[in-house]
Amino acid sequence: MPYFTSPVDGTRLHYADYGPADGPVAVFVHGAYFGTEMWEFQMLPLAESGYRCVGLDRRGHGRSEDVWGGFDLDTQADDLNGLLEHLDLREVTLIGHSLGSAEIVRCLTRHGADRVSRAALVAGIAPGLIRAADNPDGMDLETLRAAHEVIRRDRAAFYDGGAHDYFALDRPGNEVSPTYLRYAVDCCLASTARAADAVNAVVRGMNVAPELPALDLPVLVVHGTHDTSAPFEVTGRRSADLLPHSTLKVYDDGGHGLYVTHADRLNKDLAEFMTMV
Repeated sequence: MPYFTSPVDGTRLHYADYGPADGPVAVFVHGAYFGTEMWEFQMLPLAESGYRCVGLDRRGHGRSEDVWGGFDLDTQADDLNGLLEHLDLREVTLIGHSLGSAEIVRCLTRHGADRVSRAALVAGIAPGLIRAADNPDGMDLETLRAAHEVIRRDRAAFYDGGAHDYFALDRPGNEVSPTYLRYAVDCCLASTARAADAVNAVVRGMNVAPELPALDLPVLVVHGTHDTSAPFEVTGRRSADLLPHSTLKVYDDGGHGLYVTHADRLNKDLAEFMTMV
């Protein structure tokens, strides 16, 4: 099982590495609470199609080490860059979901794009969720604080109660089995209580809007119209408007978990983006 150590503090981090070693490289960064397993409907078929698909488990998530510190956005970005250096990856496409989108942005602004040719933000929370002067339609901070308190009291109930909206199961065509919903909740519970608490704080305070205009590389923005975790106009639309070289793909009826409900379409869009000249 492949591991490497964080260049920041030596935390032992797990990664998956699928597909041919000489294929075009896609590095997947998962959302909060999940691990790399959330990308199974992308990494397996893309690897079978000839792509090298690498997925990093964030500290405290998946099979990475359970630690107390290092959940700030800078350290997460350093861990991601550490993986690129550890495997000496080049011409990489970074693909991030939810919180992973912000980690990718910070990685690029903090470490540059020498190893990265393009990026994809899938249901990203970048530029940020909180209502502010430059984000008047953002979410109320107190609402997110209340959700945080639910996580601290009963993480299992929080994940289970939000699963239906996460996949926008009330929208046509979004079919997810009850068994998979249970599995998704179990995956979230595999992240540690400390990790869940810490990354939730990052989400509440995160604002990478000033960093997006500095990204001088192609960025694919994929977002669903019915994403209640990261409302489209607050996140996907703003990211596309702020990025100088963006391509926006809007998925009608898509929720936050469109990597499951819209997997075939997403894989097609990612493959086309990665081979775009």
